[in-house]
Amino acid sequence: MHRLAPFALLPCSVLLFVALAPIASAGETTPPPTTTPPPTATTPLAAGPKLIQPGVTIGGLLVGGLTSGEARKVVMKRFGKPFTILSPKRTMRVAPSELGASAYVGKAITTAVGVRGANFAVPLRVDVSKGRLDRFLATLGTDTDREPVEAELRLRGFKPVARKSVAGRRLMRVVAAQQLSLMLRKHERSYTLPYQVLEPKVTEDDLGHVIVIKRESRTLLYFKGLKLKRSFRIATGQSSYPTPIGEYEIINMQRHPTWYPPEGSAWAEGAVPIPPGPGNPLGTRWMGISAPYVGIHGTPDSASIGYSASHGCIRMLIPQVEWLFEQVDVGTPVFIVRA
Repeated sequence: MHRLAPFALLPCSVLLFVALAPIASAGETTPPPTTTPPPTATTPLAAGPKLIQPGVTIGGLLVGGLTSGEARKVVMKRFGKPFTILSPKRTMRVAPSELGASAYVGKAITTAVGVRGANFAVPLRVDVSKGRLDRFLATLGTDTDREPVEAELRLRGFKPVARKSVAGRRLMRVVAAQQLSLMLRKHERSYTLPYQVLEPKVTEDDLGHVIVIKRESRTLLYFKGLKLKRSFRIATGQSSYPTPIGEYEIINMQRHPTWYPPEGSAWAEGAVPIPPGPGNPLGTRWMGISAPYVGIHGTPDSASIGYSASHGCIRMLIPQVEWLFEQVDVGTPVFIVRA
């Protein structure tokens, strides 16, 4: 009877496992099993921020190659640049928002980022609040507008001197609003305000002739170009009918006038008009001034010259009043002073 080997009694499945298991040779160690396979490919890097295509502009400003955030900063800086406004009084630097301007920067950035081709021009839309711009110009006009200064005569030592005329100005607000609104939309940043020139009604050229009457001295002085040309002896008003003191001007000029009795004057009660001729108390010339019923005129009564003899008017010898009549015009200043 044969003896069986010890493993002959093991089950078949165990025998199969033993047969398939690797057998380490002397001096070798069996590596532990692993469940993670070695890498077979390189892991891709994370994608960077998207850049705007080269050559793309927003409102004329180059933003190509920038990220949306970078483009927003440069566009906002460009749009927010102060606006230089030149006025006759000063130069102002004003933020676009003070002029009522606002820009659609976000929309322009979105468009620029979405552009697929190079060198694309993206417009930057700008809206301007008409109400705010009008209020700004109204305040500015109040500060810079100036009324014209008329040339004015004054007496200094019984001699006329002139205060020079100065032209005025008025801001053309409607024109300024239209032009400023357009420039803000075109991203321009400098503007000279338009003004209407207001010419004075009275200039130095209008002060060429001046009459100064020294009542107490019974003297008439005629100035041309503010220089004394001639002086005349005259008659002035009686103490009961004094020639009025003040600043007047010639308002009426007549050759060979008809004399009419002044209304409401007791001394002329019952008098009737006197036509031109030798007996006319006004002589041959009449220059009425802005004092009621008072004028410079000739007189047939030459003996009254040098005295207070009239009812308020200024009498001159007929040849002299005819000469003076040719030198002056309606509007010529007449100063009557106590002297």
